[in-house]
Amino acid sequence: MVHRANQIALFFAGYPHDEAVAGVTDHFKKFWERRMRDQIIAYVAHGGKGLHELALEAVKRLQ
Repeated sequence: MVHRANQIALFFAGYPHDEAVAGVTDHFKKFWERRMRDQIIAYVAHGGKGLHELALEAVKRLQ
């Protein structure tokens, strides 16, 4: 899960920051099942160790 989230974040890393966070958030909403989103939200709630900064910000926007 962390690896996948980081891959998505790295794809958007070249975009301007706000656009990148929005892109990662949108990807999570469109392509991740509710169960997967719930898991990553819980992971972030427990610190989110190892998540790329963009993924971490995007997950916080999902909540």
